Amino acid sequence: MMSSLILFEPSFYLLAAIVVLLTGMSKGGFAGGLGTLAVPLLTLAIDPRVAAAIMLPILVCMDFVSLATYRKYCDRAILMTLVPAAIVGIIIGTLTFQLMSAQFIRLIIGLLSLYIGGQFFVKRWRKTDLSKGSLPSPAPSPKKGRLWGCVSGFTSFVAHAGGPPLSIYLLPLRLDKSVMVGTSVVFFTLINAAKLIPYAWLGQLTNEHLLTSLVLLPLAPIGVRLGVYLHQRVTEDFFYWLSYSLLALVGIKLISESLLPLLYA
Repeated sequence: MMSSLILFEPSFYLLAAIVVLLTGMSKGGFAGGLGTLAVPLLTLAIDPRVAAAIMLPILVCMDFVSLATYRKYCDRAILMTLVPAAIVGIIIGTLTFQLMSAQFIRLIIGLLSLYIGGQFFVKRWRKTDLSKGSLPSPAPSPKKGRLWGCVSGFTSFVAHAGGPPLSIYLLPLRLDKSVMVGTSVVFFTLINAAKLIPYAWLGQLTNEHLLTSLVLLPLAPIGVRLGVYLHQRVTEDFFYWLSYSLLALVGIKLISESLLPLLYA
């Protein structure tokens, strides 16, 4: 029975196990940028669309595990702005699924991520005090929330890369780290569950993909619980430093992934 579930090379499962653990840690509230690396890393072994299809059921399960810990910390007002806009982004992604270049999407996300992460370190280099309370937190902007919510829904649909656009909106608000994680957890629980419908409609959730997800699924709660453990043991300043650092690193990786094929074309 188990041999019938092994549908890819052993090297893929080793890489996928690492990816699922890192993604689970991100879902558990530790270093949100880790989750964005899932599909890019898996594309080292398999097609990006196959990677996205395999990861989606795992992400949905992780979301519900994370929800048990963080649902009470979410900012409902922010979610009321973000979620409807993200649904619009998912619809756009569904309708343009066969037309959009994943390479172009990676480049745009990468440039935005690198810009926002770079801004943080420029301010630190200029000795700007970025600790909570020393810099006034801007009020959430509904217009920006709708924009980045839509972008997050679209990029999440294409490659489960909704984290950077969401971070671009949430990080400058300087929310309490648990509120930020809780808001992100509820947001992605809702939109990842919504993505199951168009993924199934487009034929992405094949038996082969679902069986592979099932093999990797036991690692999901382990990663989430590890993330919760680490979240509760890091300072808020370090949390934001690490989040911006990972956002910048994700940006560099996505930019390189999108441009390298052009250099060798």
